[in-house]
Amino acid sequence: MRYFIHSLFLVLISVNITMAQFNPPKAEKIPTEQVLHNFHFIDDYQYLEDKNNPKTLEWSKKSHQYTVDFVKSNYPKVANLHEEIKQYLDRDSRSAPFFREGREFFWQKKQGEQQSKLYTVIKGKEILIFDPLKFDPTGKSSPSGTTFNKDASLCAIGLQYKGNEIYTYRIINTKNGKVVGEPLENIYDFNWTKDEKSVYITIRSQEIIEQQKPLPTYLHKLSDGKDHSKDIFVGAPNDAKDFFSIYDDKESDLTILSNGDFYTNTLKVRKQGTLDEPQVVFSSDKFRADIQIKNNLMFYYTNENASNFKVLVTTLDKPKYSDAKVFIAERPDAFLKGIELTDKYIILLHQKDVMTYASIYDYSGKFIQDLTPPEFADIAGIGYDDFSKTLYASLISFAFPAKLYKLSENDLKWEFVYQDNVPIDTKNIESKQVFYTSKDGTKIPMFIIYKKGLELNGNNPVVLYGYGGFNVSMTPNFIGTTAGFINRGGVYAIANLRGGNEYGESWHHAGMLDKKQNVFDDFIAAAEYLISEKYTNPSKLAIRGGSNGGLLTGAVVMQRPDLFKAVIVAVPLLDMLRYHKFLIARYWIPEYGNAEIKENFDYIWKYSPYHNIKNGYNYPSMMIKAGENDSRVDPLHAKKFAAALQNLPSQKNPILLFVDFDSGHGSGQSTDQMVANIELEWQYLMGELGVK
Repeated sequence: MRYFIHSLFLVLISVNITMAQFNPPKAEKIPTEQVLHNFHFIDDYQYLEDKNNPKTLEWSKKSHQYTVDFVKSNYPKVANLHEEIKQYLDRDSRSAPFFREGREFFWQKKQGEQQSKLYTVIKGKEILIFDPLKFDPTGKSSPSGTTFNKDASLCAIGLQYKGNEIYTYRIINTKNGKVVGEPLENIYDFNWTKDEKSVYITIRSQEIIEQQKPLPTYLHKLSDGKDHSKDIFVGAPNDAKDFFSIYDDKESDLTILSNGDFYTNTLKVRKQGTLDEPQVVFSSDKFRADIQIKNNLMFYYTNENASNFKVLVTTLDKPKYSDAKVFIAERPDAFLKGIELTDKYIILLHQKDVMTYASIYDYSGKFIQDLTPPEFADIAGIGYDDFSKTLYASLISFAFPAKLYKLSENDLKWEFVYQDNVPIDTKNIESKQVFYTSKDGTKIPMFIIYKKGLELNGNNPVVLYGYGGFNVSMTPNFIGTTAGFINRGGVYAIANLRGGNEYGESWHHAGMLDKKQNVFDDFIAAAEYLISEKYTNPSKLAIRGGSNGGLLTGAVVMQRPDLFKAVIVAVPLLDMLRYHKFLIARYWIPEYGNAEIKENFDYIWKYSPYHNIKNGYNYPSMMIKAGENDSRVDPLHAKKFAAALQNLPSQKNPILLFVDFDSGHGSGQSTDQMVANIELEWQYLMGELGVK
């Protein structure tokens, strides 16, 4: 069977041309023949996979600049949009406080600052203890990951440069901010040992990423500083698609080790402070489990023969999963998304129809009460502070940013603590949840957010967002800068596609591997629902997605270009036959499969966006976005996809390539970058949809 990417002529779809003068820099065609399982095809842009190739770099930079100039010159500047975005992102703002051993900490960013800084409160005085700009005055290094020691006197903080997700960790004194010891470079994960004389460090360097090596973890004595010659190897996965982790449990004398992929694992334990051969307590190639320990009891949170998850319990002297008894059985009507252990209670977080509910049990398994929030909102998370015996719960909705409440373990009464005061007008914004039917008859939930007084006249500008993968649920979240679109008459819809975790592991399985087409069908059905219910029409409908969601929008626009006016394809996976060969993408094999395996290839090539571009089509306008320093999804996907579409003889609508050379997979951006990038994307979308 022979299949040439850019030589298949099909029926021309008539789509309105947005900008006749669109004439981006064209990538040179350098044909390379690929053969997989007797499947032959020509890849004209394989050379773009090498981002260090001068030809690739020159074309990428010219294409990006052309995109910026084209959007600014050809799409109307939306009045006050820049000011609204800047006012929200570049202001005096602070995070909700968090507490460690009775100490209060918070992140704060003042107007004009490019990164957030860490503060603590001592005797009522706010003290700056970590400033990223001290270590990188350019503002291009962002903090990610804070790990406190037991008494919170020390904190290890990672900094990544330009979103590369390779961290340099520094240990600071949390009372005065002084750096203790030497920085540790090329770190992915950091965990204190119980005695705090050593740390477990997982190594990740650019070389390891590019060569797709499994990440090794070592036991490193802090007194050795930058000298790693005495580090003790403690573990690594056998394949770069898997993960290894290790930590000393705070509630027991056990060290817990885990090895596996996203969805299956093996758990081992051993006595802390030793290098004894660990004891296997759980192992499965179909399911996964996580351990939590409290009050001399070991709890297993697992989906073992329980798609909606369950909790088992055993004693520390019998730590094996086979010794554990069911503590909380699987509920058929709700997904158990997590548990939180306090001194007196076990808090269960169940998700039903994409909303989270909390309930309380004691350690005998007796139901105590439901933990009903003081207002209608989603419970975004619950944590427990051992020192003060206090629960902290975060509530969130589309219309307001997270509100932090605290509850004493003694009376469980809700007490408001903090909410960010945002300069965004949401008083006229409403939301609702609807259910629509997908191609195979499955009912799919969707949130729709809109301005009060919306008329269902079939002519509203709509942006439809989706993700649909990796067990990620699209739960309610504050709309932030999207409010500018909604307040100008736009409708924002979020489809809860299969592949996510909205209804447990069975929902996820129904959208992965050979079932991936279900995700695309769900998204197409969402678009058709919005049209049939008179929210919009194809000339007023845009779709938006990033990462796995970029694969989603890329695949869907190839399958149903007639449904959409404009498309955001952000940090996407698009060449699904080769994705696993680059950077850390072997991690994604359990989700998508591996095209080198014939059974996987047979379903992957059918939806792989890059391999389904067809001559004769004028696809909707697209903005295809990449981060040059992305360690998760190589920017090659965006570049090859954009190059192929721009050189398609039948393509008239603009295909815009945006490459952020100072960020990665969406993280690591400075304040100025975020303002500029968000404004450009919305100027493009609003221009395409006719929003003023």
